[in-house]
Amino acid sequence: MSSSSDNVIMASLDNALIQLNRYLAVFILLFGVIGNILNIFVLSQRKLRINTCAWLFLISSIVNIIALIFGLITRILSTWSLDVTATIGWTCKLRAFILFNSRTIAFWLITLASIDRCLLSSRHIYYRQMSTLQNAQRGFIVIVLISTIVFIHLVYCYDANQINSPLKCYGISTSCRLYSDLTFAFITVIIPLVLMSVFGLITISNVFQIKKRIYPAEKFDGKIIHKISFPTRKTDQQLLVMLCIQIILLGIFTVPLVIQRLYTTITMNAVKSALQNKIDNFLYNFLFLLYSIANGMPFYIYTLTGGSTFRNALFKLLFPNKQKIVG
Repeated sequence: MSSSSDNVIMASLDNALIQLNRYLAVFILLFGVIGNILNIFVLSQRKLRINTCAWLFLISSIVNIIALIFGLITRILSTWSLDVTATIGWTCKLRAFILFNSRTIAFWLITLASIDRCLLSSRHIYYRQMSTLQNAQRGFIVIVLISTIVFIHLVYCYDANQINSPLKCYGISTSCRLYSDLTFAFITVIIPLVLMSVFGLITISNVFQIKKRIYPAEKFDGKIIHKISFPTRKTDQQLLVMLCIQIILLGIFTVPLVIQRLYTTITMNAVKSALQNKIDNFLYNFLFLLYSIANGMPFYIYTLTGGSTFRNALFKLLFPNKQKIVG
């Protein structure tokens, strides 16, 4: 391929990236912030707020708003050359630290929710008793502390005005980029997703075992009968469905960026053409936007899959004097 053709393709990629950051990023930001704000109002209602899993969803919605704001506003501003994180060092460090931290905390809160559902579905009362709001709050504090320790290196490693990188605000050295990419891949995404999947499968297994279990005989109207099922409460069942759908979609929207960053890390010392570097940078930025959808989608997942529990709470919020939704 000729050099002139390469230049045309690179110019097209630059233009496409500007359009994505200018329009798609705005849509994701509005779509996500509005959805998470509605989540906060709905999940703050007393009936849901006292439920451990719902409380974790509530806090994750707050953290998701932070991730969306710090992740997307600078990208939108960059299309008009107004992104201060690209040129001012301390703003770059602050953005990187808050963005990585908030995304990690949001992911691990959903992991905690999957562990909570697993505990609540256990046949052993000891494990069910561990599913408490106090334990969830303790777990949240531990996650914040560990995430802060893991990503504190960004205060040193990230700086503005970087060259040969996907963003101007990026790692200052090969070792910094390697460590940042690996911690993001494994601490932020891969390990939480694996844990979510494992505990999700255990929960589903527990639910099936509960439904098949035969309980001691009871008398009814002079006849001996057997209880053959022990269904969990409707709210807990619907929260489990919401959680499972969210785990699947989190994997779909986040794993591609992890793969791309791992590829970048593995090939960081390889000799690449200007066109290949441009393609890699475009993919990174596009997949970053795709990842941001994961921070903005919870409200829409809960509305579609949360059954009457979530929709009634939303309906009550929007129309306090109307009759609740049935079903």
